[in-house]
Amino acid sequence: MSLRVICLMPRFNVTGLTAARSMSTKVDSKNIGFIGLGNMGGPMASNLMKRGHKLHVFDVSKSASDKMKALGAKVYDKTTDLAGNSEFVVTMLPNNDIVWNTYEEMTASGVNKDTIFIDSSTIDPNVAKQVQKLVKSKGARFVDAPVSGGVPGAENATLTFMVGGTEDEYNCVKGVLEGMGKRITHCGGYGMGQAAKLCNNMLLGISMIGVSEAMNLAMRLGLDPKTFSDIVNSSTGRCWSSEVYNPVPGVTPGAPANKNYAGGFSTDLITKDLGLASGVATASNTPIPMGAMAHQMYRTLKSHGYGSKDFSIVYEFLKNEKNN
Repeated sequence: MSLRVICLMPRFNVTGLTAARSMSTKVDSKNIGFIGLGNMGGPMASNLMKRGHKLHVFDVSKSASDKMKALGAKVYDKTTDLAGNSEFVVTMLPNNDIVWNTYEEMTASGVNKDTIFIDSSTIDPNVAKQVQKLVKSKGARFVDAPVSGGVPGAENATLTFMVGGTEDEYNCVKGVLEGMGKRITHCGGYGMGQAAKLCNNMLLGISMIGVSEAMNLAMRLGLDPKTFSDIVNSSTGRCWSSEVYNPVPGVTPGAPANKNYAGGFSTDLITKDLGLASGVATASNTPIPMGAMAHQMYRTLKSHGYGSKDFSIVYEFLKNEKNN
């Protein structure tokens, strides 16, 4: 016999089909915990507050926590206390180990069975499945819901969320995720959100190198970068890396390239994600020759001290290289 998960809305007092449709403009306020207030997490949490939700936050960085406190969020010293006062808990953390350790610590003494945990970090799909089992063993629910769209998407609440979990759990978290993104996609069971994210980020890493190579070659041949960018973005070479996140300074407003490659999506993180993609590719016996070469390129950037810089700094690296 299969069990159907029912999504309880403790303070949902809007009835009727017409009222339900109006929820896109009138949001039922929730108590939402948010752990991880970095380049992505901070703007995501801020957007939830703008939607009228009550935020309970935690971060190892006092300055990040203080910034959210100034906006009206309640800051916690312990993740267990945060979870105890939250209907939903969103985590946005750097890697497998930190995600696992955070959930292990947060659930050590038990959790509220009505709380739904949402991990928006980028981690190994198998780790996501392990975290789901841990949370389930405590009587609560968990979905993996990594994001795509970068810092601009986090700031503008236009992120894409890739959700792994049951259909009922997806429907439970969709309303919360809509406060941070514009496309919320159910990818399948636990870990499938992470599987989609790793494949997407592998493609992103490859495409950024391709755009950087093409821009560098075009400029060495004498083309104006903006002119060539306009051509690419109205031609077959168009992609997110060329149109939204061009790696050449001065081409795309708002891109990290215009801020000396500060902020954004770090080289450390894309290297981590490509390493995860390599691992799952090996486990599934899947060839990823371009993904492997991209991984090696970003590892090279890290070895040259660019780990904290946005990953689009690959353009600067290539620009300074010569064909020997």
